[in-house]
Amino acid sequence: MKNLIAFCGLDCESCEARKATVENNLELRKKVASEWSKLNGVEITAQMINCDGCRIDGRKTPFCDSLCPIRQCALGKKVSTCGDCAEMESCEKVAMIHKNNQCAKDNLLAR
Repeated sequence: MKNLIAFCGLDCESCEARKATVENNLELRKKVASEWSKLNGVEITAQMINCDGCRIDGRKTPFCDSLCPIRQCALGKKVSTCGDCAEMESCEKVAMIHKNNQCAKDNLLAR
């Protein structure tokens, strides 16, 4: 499985936060910050939009670094992805992603 698949199965290569980081694109950072602020009901600034990828060394957004329950669970269980966890099919945490994004689940099952 490629390193730019997140613990939950989302594809970091298609993530606009990662694109904004790699391209050092302030306008895209502002767009992502605005969208994520509305989605999450908290203020997210363009300066917070720095991420190299969920499972690789480097920068992470504050949410992904320390608040994402899926990432924290996977790190705690020391699994490569949720696809390596015996509880994935019944996990409520990762279900939040998979119910809205079948591709994320498919990425984990394709390993």
